[in-house]
Order: sequence, then structure tokens, then C-alpha cells
Amino acid sequence: METLKFGFRFFKKSMPVAILAEIFSFLGIFAELMLPLLSGILIDYVIRDSEVTEESGEMFHFLLTGKYGAVHSMQLFFSIAAVYAVLILMRIVLIYSRDLMQEWVGLKLETELRYETYGKLMELDSETIADYNSGELLQILNSDTIMFKELFAHRIPYLGDAIFMLVTTLILIARINLSFIVIPLLLMPFLVVTVLNFKRRARANFKEIRAKSSAMNLTTQENIAAVRIVRSFTNEELEKEKFKKVNTDFLNARLKQVWLSSKFDLTFNSIKQAAYIGTILIGAVLVMNGHMTVGYILASSTYVLRIMNNITGLNNHIFNMQQQTIAGLELKRFMEKTSKVADSRERNLHCDTPDIELKDVSLQIDGQDILKHITLSIPYGKKVGIVGETGSGKSVLLKTLVRIRDITDGNIMIDGHDIKEFSLENLRNMYSYVFQDVFLFSNTIESNIAFSRPDINERMVTEAATHAQANKFIDALADRYKTIVGERGLGISGGQKQRVSIARAFHKNAPVFILDDSTSALDVNTERVLLKDIHDNFSEKTVIITAHRFSSVVDCDEIIYMRDGEITERGTFQELMELGGSFAHVYRTQQEQQAESLEYKKPAEDGGEING
Repeated sequence: METLKFGFRFFKKSMPVAILAEIFSFLGIFAELMLPLLSGILIDYVIRDSEVTEESGEMFHFLLTGKYGAVHSMQLFFSIAAVYAVLILMRIVLIYSRDLMQEWVGLKLETELRYETYGKLMELDSETIADYNSGELLQILNSDTIMFKELFAHRIPYLGDAIFMLVTTLILIARINLSFIVIPLLLMPFLVVTVLNFKRRARANFKEIRAKSSAMNLTTQENIAAVRIVRSFTNEELEKEKFKKVNTDFLNARLKQVWLSSKFDLTFNSIKQAAYIGTILIGAVLVMNGHMTVGYILASSTYVLRIMNNITGLNNHIFNMQQQTIAGLELKRFMEKTSKVADSRERNLHCDTPDIELKDVSLQIDGQDILKHITLSIPYGKKVGIVGETGSGKSVLLKTLVRIRDITDGNIMIDGHDIKEFSLENLRNMYSYVFQDVFLFSNTIESNIAFSRPDINERMVTEAATHAQANKFIDALADRYKTIVGERGLGISGGQKQRVSIARAFHKNAPVFILDDSTSALDVNTERVLLKDIHDNFSEKTVIITAHRFSSVVDCDEIIYMRDGEITERGTFQELMELGGSFAHVYRTQQEQQAESLEYKKPAEDGGEING
């Protein structure tokens, strides 16, 4: 019931159209249910020469008054045929209109569900999103939205149709002869027990199908993203076997569905045939005793068969509803997820020249200390370098500044305000962030650089690329800035991707630049030119750089060295070299290794990347 309430929030906007569609459906069903009565009249009063009484023909008694033709005449035949044709045409038009309206409602609902779930994905923080793998997210945003809209657009309306048809048919049978109701009533308990058993088993089966589908999506998505790694390790056959397994698991789950559906179809069909035979027997007895005409046997048996077909159809819809209900439940759970990084409601607080201060900042993740008692002052315009071993907490520290992760102790302040007082939008607008893991969209280089401002200004894009030392390789491309880069930046090298992502940060031109090990794929000379450009052209900006190559931070106003989430050394480059601690030791080692490398290797010819 909670799942239906959740879906109704989106469905209610289309309620007027849905109600009109259901009215059309009821009228169409009613027109269809009149046809067996007309067939009975045709048999009794055109083919046969039965006696007309006041009850003859039920609501079509007007056809037997003689005005539209005498009994057993062609005129009566054509009159009945005309009414029959009108009812069929009515049904066709009504059902066609209903189907169009239901499809419109379904597409509107699907579009809104997909938009809302995508919006939720954008709203949730990285830590919360990490609770799902990519296969599950694709399942929720795509398959589950389609499944769930089917519940409201088709399955629930069908239940209304089924109830209307069942009630109307029972009334029509009772008006003909109450004896015919006995068979449906006798068989009803067997049908109810069968449906309930079927519903329970179908629900479990569809949970398994959804899990297997999610696993298959995940395997496919990973192999699309890692295609170059797979090929470089010549592991195509291994990945094929992995996919074969998840594909086979999905097949087996679907085969269980087929077996389950077939088994219950057999049960329902057997009950249906028993009902039909029983109706014929009762009708034959009534005809032989003179209580009923042959035409009414045809009408009654048709109605009983309709009832059984209707209940059998309900079985199939209930089967599908289990899958759609599960999809709705997963959608509801996803939409009710709350971000672990809560957004402030204060939208007016912002700062153009932020002074940043970290006061005794600590962070625990899953009980493990990641950051320990970090205290750091970064007045606006300061250049800060952060270095340390892998896993020392450098990147996590940067993520706490923009609240990708929230600290567990201490405070991070901007101009005297805790960063939690700022809305996430205003806070993150203060930063031009270049992540360690470079991502480019499947679009032009120009669009990737101008990502922060959809209204592309070519001059600003070119300037940003020039500052990022990306203009030379871009100008060498056939389509220059209009060049399409593939998903995740496939088609250009690692160093080129880094420079495009740095250009994207320059184009945003926020007060604070964060470069998280974002020059690692550049050769030393290109990196030196790029960093000099930052110091010369963005001298007023705050710049925070993390790097594994210590030469990247030598010109910073302050360098901090981290180990195991703590700051163990801090100072200017000269002060740290004089200190002779870990920073000085690692720096000298790297310089020696670089000198040795230059003796055996030529610099990168394209002047841009070392791993390109």
C-alpha cells in the first residue's frame, strides 16, 4: 500500500485523463457485453421461430416488437446486424481512445519518474550513492521507472475493468437465470487459493529476476568502462565467461518465471474448461425442461466463459504486478534516501574572497581514522601545497572543504562561518575543483571546458585552454575545439584529458582552485609552465595543490606533509628542506630519479604528457 501511495504522488497529475480513459473503457466493455445477447436473439428469433414474450430480448426487446421486422424475417436479421455493428464500432472507438489516453498517461508518468529519480541521483552525496553499484542505479533509473509506470498506466486500470466486467456479467447472467451463477461461485474458492499461491511465488521469482538483471547490467557497464584494460591484459575470454555466467543466471531466473506461469496457466485453463462444460450442462437441462431458449444458452455460456477468462486474465496481471510492485518498492527506497551530507537551507550566505580555516579537523570512516586533528589557515590568495604518501589523506582533506565528505570532529570555517551554514550550491561555487580521477563527457572539447557555463563563449574557452597548456594539442586536431571526445574521455591521452579538465576549472574561474594530483600525467616541463601560468595569471586566487611529485609544490606559500591523516611537517619549501625531514628526503630522491631518467629518455615530443 505504501508503494501505491508513493506512486500516486506522481500519478495524480494525470488523474483527469486517467478517469476519462476508464469511463471510455467501461462503456466499451458494456458494449462488448451486449453482443452475446444480440447473438442469442439472432438464434432464437431469426434462425429459429421462438415465441416472443415480454421478457424476450432483455434490453433489446424493442427489436422484437415488430417495428424492426417480424420474427424469422430478413428485416429483423438486418436490424439486429445494424445494432450489432453499431456496438462493435462503439467498442472499437472507445477502446482505441482509451488506449491512446492510457499510453499518454503512462509516458507522462514514466518521464516524470525518470526525471525525479535522476534529480535524486544528482542530489545525493557520493557516500550515499556508494551504497549502490552502477548496475543497480541503471536498473532503478531505467527499468524500474518503466515497470512502475506500467502498474498505474495499465495494471490498475485493468483491475477496474475486470471488476466492472465481472459485476456486469454476473448481473446479466442473473437476469437470464440464477442457476448459471452456481458454477462461478463453486469454482471461486479454488481460483482465489490458486491466485494467492501464485502471487506469493511470483513475487519471490521477480525479486530474483531483478537481482540477476542488476548483476548483468553491472558486468556490462564495467566491461564498457574497462574495455582498454581488458584488451591490454588479453582477458577477453575471461570477461566473456563472467558475462556468460551472469547471463545464464538471468536466463535461469526467467525460465523459472516461464515454468511458474505455464503451471498456473494450466490450472486456470482446467478450471475454465470445467466452468464452460458445467454451463452447457445446466443450459441443456433448462432447455429440455422448457425453461430457456437455445439463444440464451449461447449468451449464458459466453458470459460464464467471459467470467473465467476475466479471472484467468487477472492471474496474468497479478503475475506482472508483482514485478511492477517490486520495481516501485526499489524506486520508493531510492527516493527516500537522505544524503549523508545535509544541505543548508541558507541560500543567501556566500563569499567572493573566502578565508578558509580548518580547526582541529578529524574524520572517521567506518571506524577508521582518516584525518586526525588538522589545523590549517588559508587566507584568500594563499598558495598551499599538500604532499604525502599514498593513503595519507590528501584527497580526502580536499573533499571535506567542498563537503563531498563531512568531518566528524572540528570545524571548517569560511570568513567566520561554518561551511555547513552555506548551501551546498553556494559553497561549491567558491571552488574550481580538478579531481584526481579525470572525467570528460561524451561531447566536444569546447563543451567540456565550458561545462560550468552552458552559454559557450569561444574566447573564454580558448583563454582557459591556453592557460591549461591545452591549446596546442587542441589546435592540432582536425575539428579543434569541436572535436568529440568519447565516453570518459576516450580518444585523447591521459595528459590531454588532464589539461582539458584543468581548462574546465580555469573557465569556471572560482575564487579557489583545487588541483588534486591533476598534473601527474604531464611531463615536468609542461607542468612547470602550467604552474607558472597559475601563479602569474591567477595570483589573486587561492590555490590548493596535492601532488605525488614534490616539484609541483615548491613555489607554494606553505607546504604541508601528511602521513596517516596527520600533518607531520609544514612550512615553505626552503624551511622544509632545511628541516631535513621526510619532505626533504623524498624531494631529493625524486630529483635524483628524474635526473637519471633524463639521461635515458627523450622528453615527450608532443610537449604534453608522459603516459599519453
